[in-house]
Amino acid sequence: MATSEDRPPAMSAMIRLAEKRDVPHILRLIHQMAVFEHLTHLFSATEPSLSATLFPSNPSPPFLSFTVLILELSPSPSQPAPNPFFTPIVRELDLKSPISDPDSETFTSSGGVVSGFVLCFPNYSSFLAKPGLYIEDIFVREPYRRMGLGRMLLSAVAGQAVKIGFGRVEWCVLDWNVNAIKFYEEMGADVLQEWRICRLTGDKLQAYAEDHHQD
Repeated sequence: MATSEDRPPAMSAMIRLAEKRDVPHILRLIHQMAVFEHLTHLFSATEPSLSATLFPSNPSPPFLSFTVLILELSPSPSQPAPNPFFTPIVRELDLKSPISDPDSETFTSSGGVVSGFVLCFPNYSSFLAKPGLYIEDIFVREPYRRMGLGRMLLSAVAGQAVKIGFGRVEWCVLDWNVNAIKFYEEMGADVLQEWRICRLTGDKLQAYAEDHHQD
């Protein structure tokens, strides 16, 4: 029979707005995501480049520009400073066993252990004549998967979109990631098989700068 000593310690998950001090954790999360997706050859982000683009000196309000939500786990989460644009979301976790996280020290923050993140920004639907939110990244670190935390992150963005009157939330998923595809479908998302991503980057994008100068 299980005793109180056998049970894992109580744990809470909190989603909050990221701050500039979170940049080192954000960079590590993005790199872990690139490793998981076998896309490290495309990874070139640095702490300075993330700081400059995600946390500029004159930022727009959250969700009206690039916005990062951080997921932290802690036995007793501390409340961050109040923000009029987003109220932190806290949920108690019913853990069946202790979490084994070899990188917990690396990801320790003032509010607990950083366990995941979501990065989103506004786009626009001309068909709906409404803005929406596009999720560029959503990632939960491996020791914290299958706990409902990905659902919690996605729900936070969707709930915010509804709150501010946006028309939809969109994101991409790799075609080999069948577990993620199933998860998104279970959450009610339509996986649009008929659409393809088109991208200009690197030298192919820079070539248009040369064309522009020639004009």
